[in-house]
Amino acid sequence: MTRRRALFAAVVTVAATLTVTGPAVAEGALPVVSPTPQQISRTSADVPLPSSVALVTEPGTDPAAKDLLTSVLRDHGVTTGGHGLVIRLGGTGRDVPAQAEGYALSVSRSGITIGGRDGAGQYYGVQTLRQLLVRHGHGWVVSGATVRDWPNMALRGSIEGFYGPPWTTEDRLRQIAFLGEVKANTYIYSAKDDAYLRARWRDPYPADELATLGQLVRAANAHHVEFTYALSPGVSICFSSPSDVAAVVAKFQAVYDLGVRSFSLPFDDISYTKWNCDGDQAAFGAPGQAAAGTAQVSLLNTITEKFAKTHDGVRPLQTVPTEYSDLKDSPYKTELREHLDPSVVVQWTGTDVVPPSVTTDEAAQVSTVYGRKVFLWDNYPVNDYEQSAGRLLLAPYAQREAGLSRYLNGIVANPMNQEAASEVAEFGAADFAWNDAGYTPSRSWPQALGRLAGGDPRATAALTVFADLEHLAPTFGPTPWQPQAPVLAAKIADFWAHWKAGDHRALNELRAYAVRIRDAADVIRGGRVQQAFVTEAGPWLDATALWGKAMATRLDALAAATRGDQTRADQLTAEADALVARAQAVKTGNTNRWGVRQALVGDGVLDTFLAQIREQS
Repeated sequence: MTRRRALFAAVVTVAATLTVTGPAVAEGALPVVSPTPQQISRTSADVPLPSSVALVTEPGTDPAAKDLLTSVLRDHGVTTGGHGLVIRLGGTGRDVPAQAEGYALSVSRSGITIGGRDGAGQYYGVQTLRQLLVRHGHGWVVSGATVRDWPNMALRGSIEGFYGPPWTTEDRLRQIAFLGEVKANTYIYSAKDDAYLRARWRDPYPADELATLGQLVRAANAHHVEFTYALSPGVSICFSSPSDVAAVVAKFQAVYDLGVRSFSLPFDDISYTKWNCDGDQAAFGAPGQAAAGTAQVSLLNTITEKFAKTHDGVRPLQTVPTEYSDLKDSPYKTELREHLDPSVVVQWTGTDVVPPSVTTDEAAQVSTVYGRKVFLWDNYPVNDYEQSAGRLLLAPYAQREAGLSRYLNGIVANPMNQEAASEVAEFGAADFAWNDAGYTPSRSWPQALGRLAGGDPRATAALTVFADLEHLAPTFGPTPWQPQAPVLAAKIADFWAHWKAGDHRALNELRAYAVRIRDAADVIRGGRVQQAFVTEAGPWLDATALWGKAMATRLDALAAATRGDQTRADQLTAEADALVARAQAVKTGNTNRWGVRQALVGDGVLDTFLAQIREQS
């Protein structure tokens, strides 16, 4: 078996253990748990799950964790209130890690115990228990494991910070539930096209929109996700104006009353070469880097003192500096480093708006420049810029170096306009932020695809083929930081090597993969894949089916020409030409800032190969 084939087989095998629909793991093995736990080991035989258990809680038991546990048990046909297997859920115990959000989980025939350092820890312990449930015959067993686990980074999650059509309320509710599932604790609401966050930031929300925000905040609390409200006044604020400062406080107070306890004042994508009012010229001097830094520090420190430190439960204020994507010191950064309240959390996007990698050396440098640990706003898998036009970005979360947790206090991924599709990369980002030392894309990516497929092995394999065709990860420059269709490209290279050596058996092998491409859309649509993803990816799935059929037909034409049947080869070539034209005509729909474009599938690899093979037939 080739290495590529082994990888595909591993994808199916790993994904099958991800959810409650998967088969039993091999004897002695534990299911794959995500995020990767700090410590996990088999310490007991698997424990049969009876139809009823005794659930023991205590006054400190977290309500959300209890609700989740009850729901997980119910989904497996188990009721509580029995007298058999005892499941204990509650506060700290002697094995519970000291770190915030840490938990300890023990499974044995004497019972199951979940203890958390805090409510989030209990909730995450239940999320791990969910992944230890394995089908056994007609029932279920709980894998006999002991787990001690905690996050390496304090802040983990996503930031809805893209341009273009914002997510719907349904999208946001789905995203928040997903974040809780993968032990991420942060959702930053920074939708660029929410006028009340940016263009009309002073204006109060209409009652219906405020009610919707309240719904999101309640959902976030139920999943141990911190809803961070990010107000972006920099486009028009007068920093020296007491009324504008009061407007910021009033806007924060309105959402504080909804239950928001985390706030951000971003200053990204604004100019510091001009002021918005004459008063700022008098207060801070001529516009420029140092003056902008002074003005922003003044507002951030004032809001910290007047709001964050005077309201119960409010977390440290966050900000995105105007200089958010480099390492160089400057008069602007000097102002922030020397005068910004040390509690304020500063975000950074890496060494570019869309960085090809993030290293520990870079994070150490920027932490020195800003005088504090920074919070990584990772612009992947966001697809709101021209280089990403027409694309879904489904490659793994990669090229982020182990050890970043020493210099970062968190990572939030900026997702695509397509929420469900974003969960593939976000899954990896949450996995990395939890345990960067234990993270590998080759382990996490198959889990993400298997989760999206609902644990359906056949759909997981089809998703893997499809995701390979949507693998290209662009930057703002001409060179992508992850290549397009690496699996397909390797198969094509292997085909040409054998074909040119006179081994025509390679044609049949490559055609079999072309059939997998052709059929992937139908398998995905007919399997247990998340319906929101199927809907979002619709144009790309349509195009994939056409490209796959064109590839198979082109190979059939080559086979016909090889055996001397040129008439049949010409007929098949014409059919393939028509299929390529139809594939190229599939459009994305107006779902992104870049508008209606061709739905790109394997571009630069698949289309190039079809053009090359046409010349051979």
